[in-house]
Amino acid sequence: MSQVAKLEVDGKIYELPMITGSEGERAIDITKLRSQTGVITIDNGFMNTGSCQSAITFLDGEKGILRYRGYPIEQLAQKSNFSEVSYLLNEGELPSADALKTFEKQTAEFSTLPAGISQMLDQFPPNAHPMGVLSAGISALSAFYPDYLNPEPSLDLQKKALPHLMGQVKTMMAHFYRRSNGQDPVRSNNSLSYAGDFLHLMFSKKGSEVDPDVARALDVLLILHADHEQNCSTSTVRVVGSSQATVFATMSAGVDALWGQLHGGANQAVLEMLEAIQKDGGGHKRFLERAKDKNDSFKLMGFGHRVYKNFDPRAKIIKQACDTVLEKLGVHDPLLDIARGLEEEALKDPYFVERNLYPNVDFYSGVIYKALGIPTNMFTAMFVLGRLPGWLAQWRELRATAGVKIARPRQIYIGATERPYVDLSKR
Repeated sequence: MSQVAKLEVDGKIYELPMITGSEGERAIDITKLRSQTGVITIDNGFMNTGSCQSAITFLDGEKGILRYRGYPIEQLAQKSNFSEVSYLLNEGELPSADALKTFEKQTAEFSTLPAGISQMLDQFPPNAHPMGVLSAGISALSAFYPDYLNPEPSLDLQKKALPHLMGQVKTMMAHFYRRSNGQDPVRSNNSLSYAGDFLHLMFSKKGSEVDPDVARALDVLLILHADHEQNCSTSTVRVVGSSQATVFATMSAGVDALWGQLHGGANQAVLEMLEAIQKDGGGHKRFLERAKDKNDSFKLMGFGHRVYKNFDPRAKIIKQACDTVLEKLGVHDPLLDIARGLEEEALKDPYFVERNLYPNVDFYSGVIYKALGIPTNMFTAMFVLGRLPGWLAQWRELRATAGVKIARPRQIYIGATERPYVDLSKR
């Protein structure tokens, strides 16, 4: 017999179905709550609301677990690569050697931008924020690929969207970066990995080569960002996708949601915080005390997480990647010393330990990007590069789910009650 939850409203008992996920997660299905009882639920920030059932990513914040399609993030970061993980997220299974080769070839074929997009990117001022440029550029792709305008794109077209956007977003970012620095864009090098080609597109100059260890470290970073369950930008992708907007409009909306400092912009905020501490003299202990002071406006960025109540599993992996990049590039970054000092002190401070305020994935990613020469205002765009496959997987899953309705939350109105209109002359 299926389990139910009982809810009493105005003296009447209602039975609501219980749903149990494959990992034992439990939920109360309130789909028919309003039609049966006349009431709705209020859940500020949707902290207790499941918006969908999904087979893509499992996250257990209490235990610090993250899995893509059942595969632990630790194993994928160690043994896989970003192209393979992107395929896994979207197709549900790891690719065969032939399937991966075909996918990488398709991605490479889309690594050249339409002339109109290149010309549009050239018109933005050099100091334009890369996230604004990226949002506009992705949305503008719909003008050059009219097949995607069909509100019911074929399955083949949905599959094609992944290599299409992975190839063109990578090139779009590098094109604008080079133009904003007075350099001509370069052609993609399809003999390199996805991450390696991105570094080539960004920093290539005569006689230079991409260090495979550095490219691998960036590849790991992209894997760690590839999907993260129903976060703000992913939920935005599903909301916009539910209206049957084009995949380009839907991904552009994801970019806009990610832009915020409380979401994808957090890694930029971390670096700015470290720079502020450095400018102040590097006294990280004093800043930890400030973070504990409720009357102080200072916030310790890069610690704690909305979902993880344990150590962010991605942070352990990214710290190793950070060490690899700094060692290979011969970089001694004083900001890393401050970051390590903050982490060391916080992990033994009862205030942070009792509140489970551990370093998260944003804490070290900014240090890696800085070492690679990526400007601070481009950090969040790097997050887009990694998260794009996850957004597309969520979009495809939404399209494949029967009976999905357009997202339309309710509200509890707290404004003025009915009142008569007053003529302008009497106001």
